[in-house]
Amino acid sequence: MRQYGPPTSPPPTVIPPKPSYSYIIDCLYYYTYVWLKNGRQFWFYPTSVEYGAVAGYRWTGSYWTFYGFDSRLIDEVACLVPTPYRNL
Repeated sequence: MRQYGPPTSPPPTVIPPKPSYSYIIDCLYYYTYVWLKNGRQFWFYPTSVEYGAVAGYRWTGSYWTFYGFDSRLIDEVACLVPTPYRNL
């Protein structure tokens, strides 16, 4: 179910493994862990992916805040997509 606005709960406590390749577009409206090329990493909830820009909500450690950045800064992403066998 797609949710508009920030999530109502914090992200998972476990950081997923970093994939060897990924696409942020596949992670729209899912908890997503982002690794940037500059070494920074954070939980993100993307709500918009356009050419050269990503927007959504970034977890500060206490709450979600609206955040946007250049998609060319992304190294990899890992999104937690629910499956029929696992609920997140």
